[in-house]
This record gives sequence, structure tokens and C-alpha cells, in this order.
Amino acid sequence: MTYTPKSDFLATIVARGFMADCTDLEGLDERFRSGVVTGYIGFDLTATSLHIGNLVQIMMLRWMQKTGHRPITLMGGGTTKVGDPSGKDEMRKIISVDQINANADGIRKVFSRYISYGDGPTDSPLVNNADWLDKLGYIDFLRDIGKHFTINRLLAFDSIKSRLDREQALSFIEFNYMLLQAYDYLELNRRYGCVLQMGGSDQWGNIVSGTDLIRRVDATEAFGLTTPLVTRADGKKMGKSADGAVWLNEERMSSYEFWQWWRNVPDADVGKFLKMFTELPIDECERLGALGGSDVNEAKVRLANEVTMLCRGEPAAAAAEATSREVFEKGGIGDDLPTLELSATDLSDGISAAQLFVRAGLVKSGKEAKRLIAENGAKVDDEPLSDAGKMFDAAALEAPIKLSAGKKRHALVKRIP
Repeated sequence: MTYTPKSDFLATIVARGFMADCTDLEGLDERFRSGVVTGYIGFDLTATSLHIGNLVQIMMLRWMQKTGHRPITLMGGGTTKVGDPSGKDEMRKIISVDQINANADGIRKVFSRYISYGDGPTDSPLVNNADWLDKLGYIDFLRDIGKHFTINRLLAFDSIKSRLDREQALSFIEFNYMLLQAYDYLELNRRYGCVLQMGGSDQWGNIVSGTDLIRRVDATEAFGLTTPLVTRADGKKMGKSADGAVWLNEERMSSYEFWQWWRNVPDADVGKFLKMFTELPIDECERLGALGGSDVNEAKVRLANEVTMLCRGEPAAAAAEATSREVFEKGGIGDDLPTLELSATDLSDGISAAQLFVRAGLVKSGKEAKRLIAENGAKVDDEPLSDAGKMFDAAALEAPIKLSAGKKRHALVKRIP
């Protein structure tokens, strides 16, 4: 990138590593310097929570608002009924409308920690594309919007081409997704004066289609901007853990587990992640990221605390750090560990050690639990466990016990009345 942005927002996201491509960087920079810009990112409602792979986009919206502009978090209540084929090897499962609405409620909880909602000039409005997509007349949509898209052009986009090249099925309903996303941008431009759509690099084709549609239909200038694909230094996909997604909502992942994920990132990622996922000054991010040896552990604690404070609140971050120090430095139990509660009924016939590890979420199956125990990777109250069939009854759980899978993953088991 040869042009250096001068506006606060673009200068910030470039310095923090958020910039991949832009349809017209100089033109967009001028818009940001001349007044309040409204920009949006769309989020399909495929789960009750977003995961940390979505944090790049959430932080982009937050920085928009912090630099004096208006972000829109667009809920994809309509597009989720279709499914985005971008970056997917198979057709998305169709989700019920009730589930989509429930997912929207869960996702809003995350946004409310990062974005200020309301009616002020830089407040984000609550917007759901079901408001207009559910009312579309199909014939009118084909005549007014579909005529601006050619099959040749759609087939050239990576999100479509890659599926066809791999001979993976692409349904007609997914093929329409790009048209619907472009139409979203047109509606937001008309309703809110939105002139910027942002998204991950896999959304480039969809975003360019939207800017082109606005130009063709309303002869209005609009911009698109994408962020790079963020991967960890160890090659793992951002947002994934050994057991699946790292969720932003407390209901899907405890604050302790969330904190621990950030505490355990590879050393080489610390500086990059501090820039992208915290609001610490860039020079401080670089100083912490340059630490080596045992000092890097304190930088990782700072990363975990800063990210958890933004996402879960300061008390959650403090409790998670306290539990971590109790468990790892003092060999204790810690009050904030993920907890499995077992009733008298659960314990009436006893429960095996292997099943305790499964029920506590430390392993996915009894077979995996037996392998962990056979490989000396399991502990109960910091003592090695060698017998997968060892039984635990109500008396054994008179006091809570701590389960450990390896050195970094722990859970409590408590008996309840």
C-alpha cells in the first residue's frame, strides 16, 4: 500500500493491521476527513454467539465509533435463511426462523459491550435485513436488481468459482446470496446514508457487487474495505481451540476458558493480537510483543486481561486471572473454573473417571478420556489418574474435586443437593 491515510479511522486500522483491500482508499480517506461516515458489517445469525474469529470485524466497528463515525451492525435475519457460500465447502444447513431470532438475541449481547446503540449522530442503529428482505417480491427483485448481475460475473468470483472447481454442490438459493448482500448495501445506503461496507477478505466479491449496484441503480458513490484473514503463528485458524470455537458469549464459554485461550496464544502472536484486539497504544503493544523468555508470559496475561475486559467486563477478567494464578502457581482449585454439578441422582450408582472428564467437557468421548488417562495426561486434585474405571460416588464428592487434562485445561466437579 503506497498511500498513507490521514483520517483518524483509516490511519488507526492500517497501523493496527486491519487493512487488506479497499475499492478507493484515497477517496474513502477524504470522506472520513470531511464528515461523519456511516459504515456497516453484516453478521449472519448462524449461532447463539459470535466467536473470536468475528472480533476483527467487531473491533473495526468499535474503532469507527471511537473516531467519531457511525457504525451499523447489520443482523442477517434475512440472509441467514439463505446461507453465505463464501469460504464454505458445502451448503449451509437451513435454520428455522425461531432459531434465527434466538441467535440474534444472543449476538446482540456481545455487540452491546463494544458498540454504543441509540439515536445520536455516532450511535449505531439496530438493523436487521429481514426488515426488507422478508418483504421482497421475487419478480420485482429479479427485474429491478437481478438485471444488474450477469451469470458470467458471478461465476468469476472466488466464493462461487472455488466451490465449482472442487465439484462441490452449490445450491440455487446460495447462488442468490451475493445479490441479497448487494441489495442490503443499497437499502442501507438509502435508509441511513451508509457509504462503506466492511468485511473479511473472503467477502471482497460480495462487497464489490454492492458498491457496483449502488453506482448502477442510484448513481451514488460507495466504498468497500476488507480485512486480512487472521491466523495464529502456529497456523491454526483464528477463533478455534482444541475443542472447537472460542465463543464470545458467557453462555457458550466461561470467562476463565476465554481468558485462558488468550493467555496461551503463541509468543509470536502477542504483539499482533494486542494491536488488533485491545485499545492499548501501539507503542505499548510493540513493547509487550517484543518481550522474550519468561517476560512474555506477563505480556500474555496483559493480552488476556485486556481482551476479556472488553468482551466480558473487568470483574470477569480479574476473576479469571485470579483463578489462573491459584491453579497454576499455587496448585489450588480456583473459584472461576468451569464447573460440572452432579446431583444425588447422578451419583446414585457412581460415575466413572472417564465419564467425569466427558461430562466436564475436557474430552469429547469416553474413548478420548481413556486415551488421555492411559497417556498419563489426566489428574484428579493434581494427582495422576491411572484408572479410567475408577468410580466416584457422593462420598467422594463431599468436597469439590479438580480435574486436569494436560497442563492447561481444568474443571471443577461439585456435588449439589
